[in-house]
Amino acid sequence: MFKVGFDNEKYLKLQSESIRERISKFGGKLYLEYGGKLFDDHHAARVLPGFEIDSKVKILQELKDEAEVIIVISADDIERNKRRGDLGITYDEDTLRLIDAFISIGLFVGSVSITHYRGQVTANKFKQRLEQLNVKVYLQHWIPDYPENLSLIVSEDGFGRNDYIETSRSLVVVTAPGPGSGKMATCLSQLYHEHKRGIISGYAKFETFPVWNLPLKHPVNLAYEAATADLDDVNMIDPFHLDAYGITTVNYNRDVEIFPVLNTMFTRIYGSSPYKSPTDMGVNMAGFCIIDDAACRRAAEQEIIRRYYSSACSQRRGLSEMSEVYKLELLMNQVGVTVSDRSVVPVALLKAEQTGAPAVAMELPNGKIVTGKTSSLLGASSACLLNALKVFAGIPDEVMLISPTIIEPLQHLKLNHMGNSNPRLHTDEVLIALSVCAVTDANAERAMEQLGKLFGSEAHSTVMLSQVDENVLGKLGIRLTCEAKYQSKKLYHGKK
Repeated sequence: MFKVGFDNEKYLKLQSESIRERISKFGGKLYLEYGGKLFDDHHAARVLPGFEIDSKVKILQELKDEAEVIIVISADDIERNKRRGDLGITYDEDTLRLIDAFISIGLFVGSVSITHYRGQVTANKFKQRLEQLNVKVYLQHWIPDYPENLSLIVSEDGFGRNDYIETSRSLVVVTAPGPGSGKMATCLSQLYHEHKRGIISGYAKFETFPVWNLPLKHPVNLAYEAATADLDDVNMIDPFHLDAYGITTVNYNRDVEIFPVLNTMFTRIYGSSPYKSPTDMGVNMAGFCIIDDAACRRAAEQEIIRRYYSSACSQRRGLSEMSEVYKLELLMNQVGVTVSDRSVVPVALLKAEQTGAPAVAMELPNGKIVTGKTSSLLGASSACLLNALKVFAGIPDEVMLISPTIIEPLQHLKLNHMGNSNPRLHTDEVLIALSVCAVTDANAERAMEQLGKLFGSEAHSTVMLSQVDENVLGKLGIRLTCEAKYQSKKLYHGKK
């Protein structure tokens, strides 16, 4: 059952104060690296129950008159069609979504920065697409031996090769669709170019994870390692902070590795650096807002298990390496959990064993678990979705929400006219059918009214679901995991 472990109102207050304090340190211009997700930080909401997914945006809106946004995307991520796990869309598509989202709340998007650029054809095409949409695009080139080769990086052959991003506001927020996009490098490159132009500017980092004032092996911090397993990120004690202050804080390898570069740049610009450690750069107040450590620990442990399943399915589809799965197995061992600690997993597996077919189990926010089995009419996820709605609506299990006379014509359409080989209705088709039935059936209408109550539910499937089913369940706020197995032995699994 859901239990609040994080005080979001306190977080908004402390975080806003911290950012304003940091801005006041620099009299000219501040580049604020915004890590994680801005509009929909589902990871933070999952591991810090009580965190609201749009908290970062609320903070930013208070500064919108003096702020502009640079969205950073890696040419490598464009090349490999990297997707956001929570939304199921590619990073390039998410860049467009983010531009629209920022504009819709009154924030100015100045440009897009394409990093790690080496002339990739897909990056060039995306640049052309953005420019046709009247979006300014700048290129940040790949630098060999980054971040170790300081003499090259801080030179005309390093940062000097990058485009100078034209900005017009005093606060420049640098964000990205996901981690590893090159946000910090973009900020550092800008500092280099602005120093050449006689412009005084500063840098700060707004990154929620790892939480610097939680223990290194706290499940919340280990859940961050799980979320970035594909990047080989590792949490570590900040050696610079420990040396400067004698205080143990937590950071991660990329920030620790890049700190000498940032320190050197600040020294060249100002004669000395305002920061003594990577932790000093940050403005993260999340650790001060945890009100129930046990609740956050449990939530983070569950997130690691979810990430394990996601990685295993990705590897099964040929989209990631087995090393990621191994890393997540190690993280589960570190926090002392197994897949069976995810309550819906053993229930779904038992249902599949009993029925001899794929099954789905769903734990509702109130702790009740419902199941769905595969039938001739419905897929297991569709059946489970309907059963969950029945529970919320108080409708007896034996009541049929969608008549076979409605389902059978839909199956005929799928098989005979749409080229599908699977006659069972998927979740999107079930919801459409249910909405049609709701016009004349009171039970169907009551069931439809319960959809909002599914948010925060946990679900597990004994086979990998179609992208359509994953997307629908995700939009309903259902946290899905799947066994890394296909339903059939076919080589091609693109058809619904």
